[in-house]
Amino acid sequence: MTRVVVVGDLMTDAVARAAYPLAKGSDTPASVTMHGGGSGANVAAWLSVEGVEVAFVGRRGSDVAGRNRDMELMGYGVDARLVMDPERPTGTCVVLVTHKGDRTMMSDPGANAALLPDDIPADLFTAGAHLHLSGYSLLNEGSRKAALHALRIARNAGMSISVDGASSSPLKRAGAEPFFEWTQGTKLLLVSSSEAEALTGREEPELAAKVLTAWYPQVVIKMGDDGALWYTNGRPEPVVVPAEPVEKVIDGTGAGDAFAAGFLPAWLEGKPPAEALTAGCRLAAKAVGHLGARPEL
Repeated sequence: MTRVVVVGDLMTDAVARAAYPLAKGSDTPASVTMHGGGSGANVAAWLSVEGVEVAFVGRRGSDVAGRNRDMELMGYGVDARLVMDPERPTGTCVVLVTHKGDRTMMSDPGANAALLPDDIPADLFTAGAHLHLSGYSLLNEGSRKAALHALRIARNAGMSISVDGASSSPLKRAGAEPFFEWTQGTKLLLVSSSEAEALTGREEPELAAKVLTAWYPQVVIKMGDDGALWYTNGRPEPVVVPAEPVEKVIDGTGAGDAFAAGFLPAWLEGKPPAEALTAGCRLAAKAVGHLGARPEL
């Protein structure tokens, strides 16, 4: 099976799940739990438990949280290549989950914002391997040079490349044209419906996918309850699969990362798009069934 190198963000997620509608300006009962997070690290963890050989490249603080996140990744079986930042803390994300399951995230990238080109281990970038880049590393100005360096050496090594769109709000702030320029040479773009709209201005995922194939040979759009689609130029219509039924949504944090980890192995093995999409939806459904963005250890 193809080895996957994930370059991206490592976070501690503080997940606050409200029991009732938010009482603005007052108190709302909630359960608050701490979990390993970060889109790139989440993808690496899910890939590893799916049996994929995976390395994760990122940056952490010299704090207790950073040590815990490092040990967690090793516990999943990930080859964790984490550089320890002597000044910045490990990144933190406050995830507010409403009583209906909607999520709002407030992120402090911490050490993620200091990822440097020198932090990218060249020995991981070899022909036949695959690079998956978290879009957060591109959208954060502090880590952008490192992300671009990773893309460049992956292209030079003849690796296949996938990029995740990260989040709609930072995509809008960065702008579509710069994002397209940064990700030249990417074979596969994975985005949510809102991220696809941020890049194309098209609300309908099918239309957005067709626009995006002007820049990327293949596009996957995650549509939440509506499933997911895959599209490549030359096809009359996208391939669409429904979402897998979920008895109860506990926490949607990391569902998109789990989808990517389900989709990529099948896609890298050359399986039909519908089969790869189904594998992604299966893992996403598993992710929303428990608290936190990672598999249960």
